[in-house]
Amino acid sequence: MTTLHEPAVATTDALSVWPASTTEQHPGELAVGGVQLAGVAERFGTPVYVLDEAEVRERCRTYRHAFPEADVVYAAKAFLCRAMVHWVEEEGLGLDVCSAGELELAVTTGFPPEKIVLHGNAKSPRDLETALRLGVGRIVIDGPSEIARLAAAVGPEGHQKVMVRVIPGISAGGHAKIRTGTDDQKFGLSIADGYAQHAIARILDQPQLELTGLHCHLGSQITSVKPYLSAVRRMVGLMARLYDQYGLALSELDLGGGHGIAYRPGEPALDLTTLARKVRTELTEACAAAGLRVPRLVIEPGRAIAGPAGVAVYHVLAVKRTGSHTFVAVDGGMSDNPRPALYGVRYAPRLVGRHSTAAQAPVTVVGRHCEAGDVLAADVELPADVRPGDLLAVPVAGAYHLSMASGYNMVGRPPVAAVADGRARLLVRRESLDDIRSRDVGL
Repeated sequence: MTTLHEPAVATTDALSVWPASTTEQHPGELAVGGVQLAGVAERFGTPVYVLDEAEVRERCRTYRHAFPEADVVYAAKAFLCRAMVHWVEEEGLGLDVCSAGELELAVTTGFPPEKIVLHGNAKSPRDLETALRLGVGRIVIDGPSEIARLAAAVGPEGHQKVMVRVIPGISAGGHAKIRTGTDDQKFGLSIADGYAQHAIARILDQPQLELTGLHCHLGSQITSVKPYLSAVRRMVGLMARLYDQYGLALSELDLGGGHGIAYRPGEPALDLTTLARKVRTELTEACAAAGLRVPRLVIEPGRAIAGPAGVAVYHVLAVKRTGSHTFVAVDGGMSDNPRPALYGVRYAPRLVGRHSTAAQAPVTVVGRHCEAGDVLAADVELPADVRPGDLLAVPVAGAYHLSMASGYNMVGRPPVAAVADGRARLLVRRESLDDIRSRDVGL
């Protein structure tokens, strides 16, 4: 095993970023999980998101295998629904949530609250109340004001395990907007200016709060192991200073997630096996040099589990040729996938449902929304005869699409269907006009 994605069946380079179960028995007839994508589109309409259950489960197992001595915690912000909660729990992972909404969905689905970690740079009173009421396992303190608020909410006779999110001063990530390990962003407490140490001292003065460890998250779409090794050294350095000053031996070190995946064939992805081996060695050696017991490692993959398991399927509504540009407009767009507009991410959409013998031609796939930036895939190759009524499928669509979906133009969010063993079933229904109207209560 050399990367996160090791196909269970042979795939061509063009299918390398698709779920491992993807097959093409006849040209243009792509199936995922034994289910034809064209059939899913016909049954559930478009846009539709297809989630390969086997791919999700296999990726959970890959993490468990690579990090057998660590707590693997799925980052729910990537994508969450009741089925996802169930799969993650069955595969032995914990859960990282960022709101009372994510937390309540998980617990009411049956997820053990003690295996849940609550994050957030600005947790609301409801977030904290819900976490305490449901018995969440860890609350990650992200700012000094949370300490007194949380201690008061816990009460003098209560008890809550907490961690502190630390800024290690490391720049890593695929885009400036998803780099979170440096001092110039909103998350965490800095080591460099002493705010992290000051917050820790305040936590130690609150007997109802039990500090179990430190947390850091460097960013997203990281494809190199080196930033994680630097983070280990800096975090262990802080742990050593805390031990010298307070005799405090922290039992947990959470390195967050941000593990990069390939969105298009040929793009780099983080080598999980190498990451696990080198982080384990670095942590052991750093702790030995500092005279510390090795803490239990916690990692928080989200995108790397959900992303490659998802496929978005759209119908083509229009094809417009303007000068040297060809625009292929589909029936979704930035309301179900804002990532191209936010981060400039690039995808490799594919014609499915029919075989074309036409030559490939450069096109830009755009959405249906009234926004010039509503571009799903710029300058990609599609058959020159692409036309209205065709189906386009976009792989690597399982993370940060529907979880970031909006109500722009009141189009309604797409449904999610799971595929497994040749069967498709609905997980999340399409948002209807009735749903949208029902929220509008005034005239």
